[in-house]
Amino acid sequence: MLQTAAQNPGAVQSDSGLDVELRKVFKVFNGETAVRGVDLDVRRGEFFSILGPSGCGKTTTLRLVAGFEMPSAGEVLIRGQSMNQIPPYQRPVNTVFQSYALFNHMNVWDNIAFGLKLKRRGKAEIEEKVREALQLVKMESFANRYPAQMSGGQQQRVALARALVNRPAVLLLDEPLGALDLKLRKQMQIELSNLHRNLGLTFVMVTHDQEEAMSLSDRIAVMHEGRIEQIGTPNEIYEYPRSPFVADFIGDTNLFRGRVKAADASGLRVVTETGLQLVIAPGKRRAAGTGSRTPVQLRPGTDAVVSVRPEKISLTSHPADGQCNSFEGQLIDRMYLGTHIQYVVKLKTGETVMVRQGPGGGDIPSVWDPTYICWKPEDGLALPER
Repeated sequence: MLQTAAQNPGAVQSDSGLDVELRKVFKVFNGETAVRGVDLDVRRGEFFSILGPSGCGKTTTLRLVAGFEMPSAGEVLIRGQSMNQIPPYQRPVNTVFQSYALFNHMNVWDNIAFGLKLKRRGKAEIEEKVREALQLVKMESFANRYPAQMSGGQQQRVALARALVNRPAVLLLDEPLGALDLKLRKQMQIELSNLHRNLGLTFVMVTHDQEEAMSLSDRIAVMHEGRIEQIGTPNEIYEYPRSPFVADFIGDTNLFRGRVKAADASGLRVVTETGLQLVIAPGKRRAAGTGSRTPVQLRPGTDAVVSVRPEKISLTSHPADGQCNSFEGQLIDRMYLGTHIQYVVKLKTGETVMVRQGPGGGDIPSVWDPTYICWKPEDGLALPER
């Protein structure tokens, strides 16, 4: 007998090229709005991350896709089909949790086979699929072990195998590496990337780890207070943030708040509250063709925030001749971090500025000596104050 789409959503195909769509989705808990009008599209086969601080609504958004929560308003679609009335077990998704959620009384083989047995698959099919899943995560020799007999990284591999054994349309990852130590997390990031590339499945990951999202993702949605602040590639998010929050949350940056005093086709001039005169040039165009580095809505008299990445700033013991965005200060701290040296400079106007340079970056003054910082107009990014 043929199954309907609602009975077997995993069989639903859409020619839109999208595996997950959220349309004006809201979620309210006891009068508190956790997700506020979220719109996003996840393309088939991409590694998509939802990134943000604790409490921003990212895990709730993932649970709405999984079906563990239902939207208060809006629509969730998977492969073109509305999921608003579809329970979790009928959705073509599987979830990997930070806690692994393995059955401690079952060995690895039975943990992986559990979902297949629930679906009443034949013994031969179960054996074949479990064996394939174990090979995917390189855990063939651990089939008879129990979770308590394995490390965190090994348990995470088993959780991945259990989620992948049914070949879901979408794999949902809820802080999947958050419980691992730094070295193991780096190793698992590589393995997760390899799995995604080899399987060609759609991965949607929730994380608060910026480096993890930047290194693994094709695209990233940055969430803040229940809203999507920006969606883009890692390069777009880092180089062209659209708000002060995104600029500050992704990587390190220096933020200068002030007011636009002049603006034209060549750029603009922002004067900070302490009197710094900052010159911002339009700079290069975005790879996606979405505009220049200077937002068009910034006009004279409007409040603005200027973002300058630490690696864009030069540190010298002498003032730069004829250089705009050149300011005097005092070196108050210096930290050697292997791949680079991080400096902290306190300007005469009171701002504290972070500077990052490679080792052997030239004649650097001693701590508490006078020093100068400077950056090119095209290396600053002006954003509207919100």
